[in-house]
Parts: sequence; C-alpha cells; structure tokens
Amino acid sequence: MELEDKTLIITGASSGIGAAAARLFAREGARLVLGARREAELRAVARQIAEAGGEAVTLAGDVTEDGFAPSLVALARDRFGGLDGAFNNAGTVGEMGPVSTMDRATWDAVIATNLTAAFLAAQAQVPAIAARGGGAIVFTSSFVGFSNAGLPGMGAYAASKAGINGLVQSLAADHAAQGVRVHSLMPGGTLTALAGDDPAVQASIAALHPMKRLAQPEEIAQAALFLLSDRAGFMTGSPVLVDGGMSVRLL
Repeated sequence: MELEDKTLIITGASSGIGAAAARLFAREGARLVLGARREAELRAVARQIAEAGGEAVTLAGDVTEDGFAPSLVALARDRFGGLDGAFNNAGTVGEMGPVSTMDRATWDAVIATNLTAAFLAAQAQVPAIAARGGGAIVFTSSFVGFSNAGLPGMGAYAASKAGINGLVQSLAADHAAQGVRVHSLMPGGTLTALAGDDPAVQASIAALHPMKRLAQPEEIAQAALFLLSDRAGFMTGSPVLVDGGMSVRLL
C-alpha cells in the first residue's frame, strides 16, 4: 500500500476531491486526520472509512482560523503519534466578477481561505513533518492563475492560487534539506459541487478541456496520492497539472 503507516491531514475532506482523497488514502493504508467546516458530512466520510477497515478521526473547523491548523497537527500527534504529510485541499472560488467591481469582503474571503490558510497550514505542518524525519505536503492550487490560463471574473481566485504556487516553491527551497517535500496540485474542471448540477453548464466547462470532459474527484485524488507517496521522493516544489490539457489549450 502506497501510504502504509503514514499519518496524513486532509482539509476540505467533507466532500468532493477531499472526500475522494480520504477514501483513497485510507485504502492505501494511511491514518487520517480529516478537517472541514461541515461536521456531519465530515463524520460521514470518516464512518465510511471505518466501515471499510480504515482509520480516520475528524475535527470540524475553519481553515482561516489561526488555531485550526495547529489543532489538526495536535490531533495527529495525540491519536497517531505524529504527522507524515498533508493534503491542504480546502478552498473557495468566491463571488465571480471583474476586480474593478469586486467588493473588498469578497477579495478578503477568497485570499483568506485559499492563500492565508495555506500559510497557516505550512507553519503548523512543516515542523511536525520535519520532526518525523520528512514527508510531503500538497496544496490544491489551480490551472487558473498559472501560465497563460487566465479566465474572466476570477481575479481573486487566480491571485490566491498563483500565490499558492509561489508559496510552495519558497517552502520547498526552505525545507528540502529537512526532507519536507512541498507541491502544488493544479486540477482542471472537476465534477464536484463547484461544477453545479446543471448538465448544460457542466458540458460547456467540459468542452473547454482538450479531453472534452470533467475530471472525477478520484482522478485528482490519485495525483495527490502520488505526490504524498514515496514514489515522488525526488520531487519538490513541483507545480503538477492534472487539468485534462486545459493549460496546453491556453498556451
């Protein structure tokens, strides 16, 4: 099993990519600390994992709160003896629209959830992972804000995700010698709640991708699994595109 005996944190674990990652990582032998705002949904994911023979504990909370990331790390230590890695997946698109008409509250909320939360996670997770002799951290970024893949109405989102890519490269340079590998994972359109439930809208988004479809959450989770596993042992600071060719189309 790719993650046997590893203890991992997953945020945004109550649905979508995070929930798919939780189920996959558990099947691959990981012990999990799951975080998200929606407690009932989070507990349901943990219950599915337990019924399949896996191990997962939960902590409901908001990644923008100063104490949440340290609390997840503390839970990993208390329940499983330490921390080997993390998939920082929680994020938001926010209200879309041109920056010129965007209100400050929208900007602040998107930056806080996507970028400041990544900073808070890194501060809590890097020392804990280094204390175990090394491991990996994956942050969910996006093809939006990377290369030439700008999309209208997504200024705050693009800025936050581009910021994650820069943060990841700096973290990787700072902590490579400690054995802490850091990556940004950049999905394309994925069949989660963010894609809505209108087939016509989903089809229009799918048509933008050279593969002419949206990803399944499990496909994004598989890429995160690789980056967190020992198979990616000589990779760090890597911006990894899992976007159905979207970035190639927009080059």
